[in-house]
Amino acid sequence: MPTDWIWGFVGGLMIGGAAALYLLMNGRIMGASGILGGLVDGTGRDAMVERLAFLFGAMAVPPLLVPLYDRVDTQITSNAVVIIAAGLLVGVGTRLANGCTSGHGVCGISRLAPRGLASTALYLLGGAVAVLVFRHMLGVI
Repeated sequence: MPTDWIWGFVGGLMIGGAAALYLLMNGRIMGASGILGGLVDGTGRDAMVERLAFLFGAMAVPPLLVPLYDRVDTQITSNAVVIIAAGLLVGVGTRLANGCTSGHGVCGISRLAPRGLASTALYLLGGAVAVLVFRHMLGVI
C-alpha cells in the first residue's frame, strides 16, 4: 500500500499546528512571504527577532528530518533557468497577492476569510495553468 500520503498528512498537520501556535503566541498570521518580506523591506523591524526565529526554524528543521527518509525524490527539474524563473515568479506573485500559500491557504481558509478563499482558488488555478503550459505544451518541466 502506498504510504506517501501519510507524509503529506503529517506535514499538513505540522504546518497547521505551527500556524495556530504562531497566531496564538503572536496574534499574527503565519504568512511566510510576509514574514520574509517584512525583513527585506524593513517594515518588520519591530518583530525582527521573531521573524528571524521563524525563518531559522523553517530552514533548520528539514535537515533534522533527513534520518527519517531513505531517499527524497522531489522530481524537481535540473534546468537552473526554470528554477530561478519559478522562484522569481513566486516572489512577485506573493507580493501581488499580498500573501502566499501559508498566509492565504492555511490561515485564510481556516478563518474562512473571503480573500484567503479567493486567493487560494486563484493560485491553484494559476498552478494548474502553469503545469498545462510548461509541462504539457512546452515540455520545459
